[in-house]
Amino acid sequence: MKKLNELNLVVLDMAGTTVADGGLVEQAFAAAAERLGADPATMIDYVRATMGESKISVFRHLFGDETKAQAANAAFEEAYGALVDGGRIAPVPGAREAIEHLRDQGRTVVLTTGFARATQDAILAALGWQGLVELTLCPADAGGRGRPYPDMVLAAFLRTGAVDGVRQIAVVGDTSYDMRSGVRSGAGIVAGVLTGAHDMEQLQTHGATHVLGSVAELPELLAGADR
Repeated sequence: MKKLNELNLVVLDMAGTTVADGGLVEQAFAAAAERLGADPATMIDYVRATMGESKISVFRHLFGDETKAQAANAAFEEAYGALVDGGRIAPVPGAREAIEHLRDQGRTVVLTTGFARATQDAILAALGWQGLVELTLCPADAGGRGRPYPDMVLAAFLRTGAVDGVRQIAVVGDTSYDMRSGVRSGAGIVAGVLTGAHDMEQLQTHGATHVLGSVAELPELLAGADR
């Protein structure tokens, strides 16, 4: 029988948390902006500040026009997909091993992203991660709203049935938007990692209960929290 305090549902972000970003998001954004005749340099600060948010939401804010936002999002996904296809994607060191360890501990692991489903699937295929976790989610899978809304975390809770309450969820990510999403979901642990977009101060300011060097440290953290 599972203990009621066991954190048996782990919701992990992808880019910057389990997948090394290496600046690919910014490169794909610049390509998308240039395709629409915009200067990426005037927008890059906002893009960095909103890392983790649904990309279509970012483009809606930047372009203020749904048609342009959709065109920019399509260009971004195409550019990012080309970088993935070009072998420019890699796991964060120790990420796969951490996920496997979490599963060996009896936990259900879900991977989430602010990218579209096609891009998420391309990343999983490039890494050979199909079937690695029980469920993968993008904003469209949770009604269309990405982070900082809690929808993907709550969709993971509802779809997996892995735990009895939201306090048994651990949410892990590298951005302030990941932290806000976790806090809004009611998760028992909201852990930031320092392998991605935002630093310790940003993560803690937006609700991180813990800050880890990387996701590789997560199995030990959760094992201690279960005691």
